[in-house]
Amino acid sequence: MGAGLALAMGVGYGAETGDPWLRTLALTRNFQLGRPVRPVFTSDGSTVLFLRGGPRDARQSLHAMDLATGHTQEVLNAPQVLGGGDEELSPGEKARRERQRITAGGLVSFEIARDGEHLLVPLSGRLFWVEWKTGKSRELPVTGPVTDARLSPDGTWVAYVRDHDLWVCPTGRGKERRVTRGGSAMLTHGEAEFVAQEEMGRSTGYWWSPDGTGLVYAEADHSGVEVWQVGDPYQPGQPPAPQFYPRPGKANVTVRVGVIPARGGRTRWLEWDRERFPYLVRVHWHAKGGLTLCVQTRDQRELAVLRADPRTGQTQELLMERDSSWINIDQSVPRWLEDGSHFLWTSERSGAWELELRRADGGLERVLVPGSMGWQGLVQVDPTTRRVWFHASADPTVQHGWWVSLEGGEPQPVTDGAGLHTLAVAAKGGAHVVTSATPEHLARSRVLRPDGSEAGVLPSVAEEPDRELRPEWVRVGEGAGWHARVVRPRDFEGGRKYPVIVSVYGGPHVQVVRRSVATALTDQWLADQGFVVVAMDGRGTPGRGREWERALHGRLGALPLAEQAAALRALGARFPEMDLERVGITGWSFGGYLSAYAVLREPDLFRAAVAGAPVTDWDDYDTHYTERYLGVPPGAADAGYRDGSCLTWAPDLQRPLLLIHGTRDDNVFFRHTLRLTDALLRAGREFEVLPLPGFTHMVPDPVVAEQRWQRTAAFFRRHL
Repeated sequence: MGAGLALAMGVGYGAETGDPWLRTLALTRNFQLGRPVRPVFTSDGSTVLFLRGGPRDARQSLHAMDLATGHTQEVLNAPQVLGGGDEELSPGEKARRERQRITAGGLVSFEIARDGEHLLVPLSGRLFWVEWKTGKSRELPVTGPVTDARLSPDGTWVAYVRDHDLWVCPTGRGKERRVTRGGSAMLTHGEAEFVAQEEMGRSTGYWWSPDGTGLVYAEADHSGVEVWQVGDPYQPGQPPAPQFYPRPGKANVTVRVGVIPARGGRTRWLEWDRERFPYLVRVHWHAKGGLTLCVQTRDQRELAVLRADPRTGQTQELLMERDSSWINIDQSVPRWLEDGSHFLWTSERSGAWELELRRADGGLERVLVPGSMGWQGLVQVDPTTRRVWFHASADPTVQHGWWVSLEGGEPQPVTDGAGLHTLAVAAKGGAHVVTSATPEHLARSRVLRPDGSEAGVLPSVAEEPDRELRPEWVRVGEGAGWHARVVRPRDFEGGRKYPVIVSVYGGPHVQVVRRSVATALTDQWLADQGFVVVAMDGRGTPGRGREWERALHGRLGALPLAEQAAALRALGARFPEMDLERVGITGWSFGGYLSAYAVLREPDLFRAAVAGAPVTDWDDYDTHYTERYLGVPPGAADAGYRDGSCLTWAPDLQRPLLLIHGTRDDNVFFRHTLRLTDALLRAGREFEVLPLPGFTHMVPDPVVAEQRWQRTAAFFRRHL
């Protein structure tokens, strides 16, 4: 279409259709549908409940396995609870699921009451009290739609958010009650603000007291925060949805925390230096440990753990973490022990993640898991056996389950063999589920009793790949080197040169090189189109210590790109079949950004790019993510923002570039692609755009997912 914009949806793009393998990948969501997810034990550890959909159906139902017999049965599904009605999601619930990356339907969440007999099941903005053994359910008398419903510790009440205020309702008989008043879109009560949900991993804005008589909640004041009107050009009849969106250097949400009786009354506001520590990271209210908060400075270089007195509102510092670059957030800590004498804490202070046991006053008792183990996350603390269950691996391409005694000693392995092994552990007793996804097979879940005997396998109805998969995991380069994955075509011919596609994310907090065949399914399809497909994790990605990850501070574009280029050249030197004169690059989100940035900054190496949902200018992304890595503008951070922007380098485009973006994306807004489009048009550069009408940051629709990959492959065939 000449210099300018080519709409890749239309005639002449050359997309192919009808590939059975790709269609199967799309319809089964890479063979993940039909596998058990979210295994949770009942309070006595006798039963494990889990969710599962069909092999090509994302609507989930609830299943139960009895550990004594190994018998499994479906106990509940959405039509059963709703009386045959269709599920309807409110805008608030859709937004929450978008933040949590939930694309499943039917039963997506449930909470087990303390008695082990009842469940709280939210569906269509309504709440149901379910006897899971019989399937009998009763709708609670709440006026919907409600979001973020959670049981009181004794299971007699449920709290939830409606119309930006906090409400409660008895799970027995009785009427709902309003707890807070005055809530609005501008001033919310009990809701997690956008950056808390999207960037901090905090999806809620309220917490029950241990005895169920009180609630602590966050009030989020959005005054002064920019309002973006998120409209979808695909649906011009729908009014734009206003969204508070804080951008770097601009006003953030102001948060304060209050304690209120669960039946309503006066709020006691907690006091801390909110000007210095404006971010509310985590709240934890424990019967013996008390009420603790984690708060963070705007530049994210300090994080304080505070104990609060709910009667007076006064707080005292238990612990302070400092880092010259940024503090990573771990939402699993502080984790108080049952008697309140100690709490668990994780820190990168030594240069790598460690698990610490700290006294109630914050002082260090002992390190339970040293940095050399490659800490990957807390799973469970069992007060009966005094074991801490966790994930760790010195090799970041794998994940293993372990436990360690609270008294110290050597951690004990629970799993072995290459792969990603994930634990779900009963609150007491030691029964656990091990879900293993390995280089040989997709995820399988075994249930083990406290004595280590196997109760059975959580049954899967998922389809399995019917073709050979050829991923190879390697380490290349001198010194620290890089972990990489190489996928060749199934009809690979030795001695032949193949064009190369880099499948990239490359940014913070995400690893793509993991030893599970599940990570290479789409890459295998793409390789079968006549490419060698590679993926590399460079500096800036997690899993290899603080220094490795913090290297990208201030260099959010330049450092990841340099790492990908160096790792690619090292792979090319090792594998002669890789033709480094014909290299393409593709990714989504940060990977989309890095793909576009690569062809702009390194055109001699990267000859074509397909950039999905790319951030094209960091001035237009949110505060908590962007300022963590580039700093708070204006000032010294300005150079990093300018250098890392695709708009800065748009006039330099020499190579083919295809931009793909959902028109309703409320995370990386469609504006990003439009701004790069404008810059490229004005510079007279050639490029193409594939808009995804009506889609957000996720693309679960199988038809569109299939077409996206068909068009990606066709683009690379044309240009490589």
